[in-house]
Amino acid sequence: MNLRASAAELALQALGITEPAEIDVEVIARSLGAKVKYRPLKSCEARIVGENGRAIITVDSATRVQRKRFSVAHELGHWHRHRGICLTCRSADIDRPLSDGRRERHASDPELQADAYASDLLLPGYIFRPLANDINRLTLETVRELAGMFQTSLTATAIRALATNRFPNMLVCHSQAGMRWFRRPPIVPERWFPRRDLLPDSPTFALLFQGGAERRQPATVKASCWFDNPLAERFTVTEQSFVLPNGRVATLVRLSDPMMLVA
Repeated sequence: MNLRASAAELALQALGITEPAEIDVEVIARSLGAKVKYRPLKSCEARIVGENGRAIITVDSATRVQRKRFSVAHELGHWHRHRGICLTCRSADIDRPLSDGRRERHASDPELQADAYASDLLLPGYIFRPLANDINRLTLETVRELAGMFQTSLTATAIRALATNRFPNMLVCHSQAGMRWFRRPPIVPERWFPRRDLLPDSPTFALLFQGGAERRQPATVKASCWFDNPLAERFTVTEQSFVLPNGRVATLVRLSDPMMLVA
């Protein structure tokens, strides 16, 4: 694993930041020459305007705290990577998880570059990894604990935890039209590709289509509920879902049988 500090992490280290509670995006922005303002925005969620090493970041004041923080960090990503370009970011442009198959193709996308910078700034590896290493099993409860420490969304936090490659989990997002995206760490073999449509046997199906409640504990289901692979009939997995905006749900699927991880 490449543990070299990213540009965002170097910015944090220059300020002597060593704890999640010290990641104050407004202070960090000021150190990088940017001032943050919050006001109602209609045509976009955030924007940055800068010249001669100084910038003003404007963020929609109507969004929740975690979203505001990510928006500021996202705009700082543009300030680092795309200085000199006038950019306005819609809600759909910020924090866009991609399926494994699309990630490399969009590596040059400026919005994804800004998202990557934001993730490094809000969930820096040198602070996040030691905390993740203390977790024995990745569940929605442990993701919530980490998200609370870093004031980040469940989605961003879960994706960051998977990136440590310690947990045999996948994060899969569905809408009623089918699977929208997924994240799979290298520890999970590529043959485990999530099926497009949920099956009624999955508790996530009820949450998505029937407005059921989020489960407090992971549920055990047949692996075939999640994978359209003949081998899936031999195994079970656990699932635990949470509701996302726009009528979507994200599910933390744990491959609990070590044989599923054999390459």
